[in-house]
Amino acid sequence: MKKIVFTAFATLAIAACSSGPEFHIKGDIAEADGKMLYLEASGLNGITALDSTKLKGTGTFNFTQPRPESPEFYRLRIEDKVINFSVDSTETILFKASYNQFSTAYTVEGSENSSRIKELTLKQMDLQQSVNELQNALQTNKIGHEAFQDSLLAIVNAYKDDIKRNYIFAAPNVASSYFALFQKLNNYLIFDPLNSKDDVKCFAAVATSLNNSYPHAVRTKNLYNIVMKGMRNTRRAEAPKLEIPQDKIVETGIIDIALRDAKGNICKLSELKGKVVLLDFTVFQTPAGAPHNLMLRELYNKYSSQGLEIYQVSLDADEHFWKTSAINLPWICVRDENGIYSTNVAVYNVRQFPAIFLINRDNELQYRSEDIKDLEPSIKSML
Repeated sequence: MKKIVFTAFATLAIAACSSGPEFHIKGDIAEADGKMLYLEASGLNGITALDSTKLKGTGTFNFTQPRPESPEFYRLRIEDKVINFSVDSTETILFKASYNQFSTAYTVEGSENSSRIKELTLKQMDLQQSVNELQNALQTNKIGHEAFQDSLLAIVNAYKDDIKRNYIFAAPNVASSYFALFQKLNNYLIFDPLNSKDDVKCFAAVATSLNNSYPHAVRTKNLYNIVMKGMRNTRRAEAPKLEIPQDKIVETGIIDIALRDAKGNICKLSELKGKVVLLDFTVFQTPAGAPHNLMLRELYNKYSSQGLEIYQVSLDADEHFWKTSAINLPWICVRDENGIYSTNVAVYNVRQFPAIFLINRDNELQYRSEDIKDLEPSIKSML
């Protein structure tokens, strides 16, 4: 009898230890009878499955999980439809949605952060739609390359200004501001923590606030590492008087550039004499990177056989990302490890990225970005 009683108490003790503070995710998903609903954690190392249920009838569900030690991110998923949300403590969050509009038309109660994450998600979807329409207009020749670049820059900057003002700097100490930092456009981060000094300030504001409340959290430490790397990359050194070595100036007057490509070969701009050269300063790891390179590829495919060459200077802080992106490009792509503060950027007086210059067959600088009204006709006139 004593053994039985002891065993019973031991069982109760184990149960008591395993049932710590928890959070609850409840709700109803209409028109989803027979569908599998998954609860997943969105961690620094990827997505982890936590629980699942097969929806029946009205689609009622109820998930329970241990409370996170610091604010964390989770998602509900049906097939490829996703709802992102955050959990701070032991809250109960209620979701109501339908299968057809699962990711966009849901309601959420019990979590202010999750409501703001919904707002951010819908804003990002609208931004992506606007950029998709802009890219389609470019590909169907409704707008030119310069108009595309100007419009893309204006759209992205307006979005970033809104998110900075109304989310990140308005409340840097909440999970939704952290979520905003890592939103993507064309699969690239909208806020660039490695190449943009202004964007580093956004990451620093959130990192500082998180450190005040959760100094030992893994996300806090990771965010601080990103900020420190970004600060090193974008720190402007004391600018000495700029003197251009005479051997950099070829007899025709262009200032030479000699940098390594993704295979480690030194490529000189001056060695392209005899070709029409599109000199491009760019940052691959930005939302504008992919559509910009798509535009360059179209030009290269059309005119390389007629004597066009592209000499592209990457200013990316992440060398591995650049190499992965550049290795299969058909034109010359080199990287300046000094980034946006390099001598090459200074001597060519680059004011924004991407920046394009056109060099004629005699190695003479003929056009710079602000002088090019329509890129393709300008190239054709020089061939």
